[in-house]
Amino acid sequence: MPVIEADPDAARERLEAAGVDVTPGNTDHEEWRAKRGDAVAVAYADKIVVQGASPTDLTLLLEEGGGRAHVYFDGASRGNPGPAAVGWVLVTSDGIVAEGGERIGEATNNQAEYRALLGALEAARDYGFDEVDVRGDSELIVKQVRGEWDANDPTLREHRVRVRELLSSFDRWSIAHVPREINDRADELANEALDG
Repeated sequence: MPVIEADPDAARERLEAAGVDVTPGNTDHEEWRAKRGDAVAVAYADKIVVQGASPTDLTLLLEEGGGRAHVYFDGASRGNPGPAAVGWVLVTSDGIVAEGGERIGEATNNQAEYRALLGALEAARDYGFDEVDVRGDSELIVKQVRGEWDANDPTLREHRVRVRELLSSFDRWSIAHVPREINDRADELANEALDG
């Protein structure tokens, strides 16, 4: 169970800024408690103890200097346009830190790819990472974000602008095209959401 030496007030502010609900402690010795995913943080006078099956759900937000994550994204559309879903995965040297998949209504495949990328970058930002290496199997999205290809569709242009805004909030970022088999977990999450 990780123990983080930190000022409880500053740590509480970081958690609340990331949208984590912080509640009063259960005993006189506890400053506060916070829960996110499969982790619970308990603050004492000069330290925070994190418990649960997935402590990185909170430790990444509590520790100074968010570190680096590999960010994988994928979108899926049946009908193009048609019912669509997204999937994304955040990976560090500790393994998968977070992942998500959800339906997004009607969209083209390219719109779904951008929405997956946006969701992944928002999650990386919320987890406090300061460096991201983004990977996706859509060559179109990767090349548009890099500025190598134009985005003629107005919706894709808007998504690209938002992606670039999010990327600029990181100290360092990269984006690269990878084969589908490298991106298989994000692909699974998008398809599971679509099938669910």
